[in-house]
Amino acid sequence: MLGIFHKQLAHPPQELNSPEPANIPTGKHVATVKRQPKNPDEIIRDFHTAYPNDSFAATFGCGATLACVGPHGRHLCKHERMFCGFENIYCMFVGRLDNLSSLIRQYGLSGKSTNEAVLIIEAYRTLRDRGPYPADQVIKDLSGSFAFVVFDSTPNKTSVFAALSSDGEIPLFWGISGDGSVVICDDRDIVKAGCGKSYAPFPPGCMFHSEGGLKSFEHPMNKLKPMPRVDSEGMMCGANFKVDTFTKVNSMPRVGSATNWFSQVVLVISV
Repeated sequence: MLGIFHKQLAHPPQELNSPEPANIPTGKHVATVKRQPKNPDEIIRDFHTAYPNDSFAATFGCGATLACVGPHGRHLCKHERMFCGFENIYCMFVGRLDNLSSLIRQYGLSGKSTNEAVLIIEAYRTLRDRGPYPADQVIKDLSGSFAFVVFDSTPNKTSVFAALSSDGEIPLFWGISGDGSVVICDDRDIVKAGCGKSYAPFPPGCMFHSEGGLKSFEHPMNKLKPMPRVDSEGMMCGANFKVDTFTKVNSMPRVGSATNWFSQVVLVISV
């Protein structure tokens, strides 16, 4: 799966942008090596090239693109992939939910054809429109190995929401493209080639919302600390984010059903 979102739509953490290129010793000389990030159109072409027989993409006028591998190309991928859309909300899901049956009952979806991607959309809609529950608790209720990206294209509610399970089984990466857009993808090579030095693994056990920022759903009371990262070529890349066990954030108040729950997520820095 691949999601690309304009910087004004996604508002990425500043530390995901890599600093200036490092000086790499090459024999008697010191060379400045720089991997230029690509524009979104080029990254989408790379994705179709990597999955030539059964990939598809949807582009939205607000500056978002979703690309997925179709059912005939999923044998190329290790994990189950799903994509669905409902009422202007789209979800790309990789992995599995071990407690899907109980979640289906919890969200009142019994008797309907429901997979993990549909369940995530319903959970998102519940949180957005009706639920006074903290987002971290809702994501923590998902048992399994998963990564997902939700794009809400509803007018006046446009947003991006992504999360990665804490077990580390599903790979997920993100970065900044040449025009500053946020790139989220489970294919490391696509993100690395498209974002140059401004890419990093998406932190396990965390969720990201375009307005609320990056947050740990396992340890919601702790801030996330950006950790500088150097790749195998000695170049500074986008930062990793780890839970800071010594630094707390203020507790998040519960909100009424008339309030968008995303506005309460503290900025602390999922075919």
